[in-house]
Amino acid sequence: MNQNKILLMLGLAARGRNVVSGEQQTVNAVRDGTAMLVIVAEDASMNTKKLFADKCGFYRVPCYIYGTKESLGNVIGKELRSSVGVIEPGLAKNIIKYLEASEKSVDGR
Repeated sequence: MNQNKILLMLGLAARGRNVVSGEQQTVNAVRDGTAMLVIVAEDASMNTKKLFADKCGFYRVPCYIYGTKESLGNVIGKELRSSVGVIEPGLAKNIIKYLEASEKSVDGR
């Protein structure tokens, strides 16, 4: 049930143009302070997971591992995506609530 809500809320954020996707755009959003939440695909490379764990930890952005590259890409209307950043604080807060139920934080938050 929570998985469906997480993907639905990501889709809603994408339709409202409140997401960035792809490794470089997501890293840039974390650096400039616009990312309120980062989600990394479970099947992303270990280097990608470490990159986001380190960046998000340093910039104090919640980071979670969730879904696959295919599911993250499909829900935002793109092809495969290893990372997605939510830039709208209200949506990020609601998505975090459901992600915490699945306990897949990479930075201990």
